[in-house]
Amino acid sequence: MIFADPPYFLSNGGISYQAGKIVCVDKGDWDKGGTPKSIDDFNRKWLSLCRDKLKENGTIWISGTHHNIFSIANIITELGYRILNVITWAKTNPPPNISCRFFTYSTEFIIWARKTQKTPHKYNYALMKSINGGKQMTDVWRLPAIARWEKSCGKHPTQKPLSLLSRIILASTNANDWILDPFAGSSTTGIAANLCSRRFLGIEKETEFAALSRARRIEIDNNSVRDKYIGKLSDLSYGLSESIVKEPEPCYSCDVLF
Repeated sequence: MIFADPPYFLSNGGISYQAGKIVCVDKGDWDKGGTPKSIDDFNRKWLSLCRDKLKENGTIWISGTHHNIFSIANIITELGYRILNVITWAKTNPPPNISCRFFTYSTEFIIWARKTQKTPHKYNYALMKSINGGKQMTDVWRLPAIARWEKSCGKHPTQKPLSLLSRIILASTNANDWILDPFAGSSTTGIAANLCSRRFLGIEKETEFAALSRARRIEIDNNSVRDKYIGKLSDLSYGLSESIVKEPEPCYSCDVLF
């Protein structure tokens, strides 16, 4: 499985509201927007490389907003992927809209696609149904944005919550499967993979974020921290109680490729 959280191309001088303060949303040069063609070319390049690495029954999850997700949807179709779902992540604690001139942004989208049109993919339907109280899980997920306890080693400007990644991993992989994140950031995907007893490889070019990834990986070697994380992740807690997720093995690679 691949999880990709590529640039949303939002760092163009905008502002937002965070912790009671108005803040600039610029995150770095890597997130600055370009022309529609340059954005398409960028997405086509990394999506092609990811498709080469996927097994025939592999799937890819890609997060985004309207700033990048339509480009990605068009290109994965062009490259031969098959879109399975478009998950709407409805944040239960979104920041307010400080301009009061349009609706509050409270959602992100996650495309789930498989490598080929016909090869069956992996989906742990029974587990997702059980997590959802015995009902089929829909493509709208009401989950909180990142919590303070997830920033104990530092903060990444686009860090995703563990609750989101643990659900994605539980839904589409089994214990000891390999998971790749080509935009690893602070390696939330890797931490979730470790807690779910999967193997992980992350690629990150920013040394600051690579160091943050390593610190987070070392942190969960502390059993009390690990238990706290599992206790806060309802999906994972359920999986463990049902013996669906095996005891963790030393299967997480904290090497980061440059």
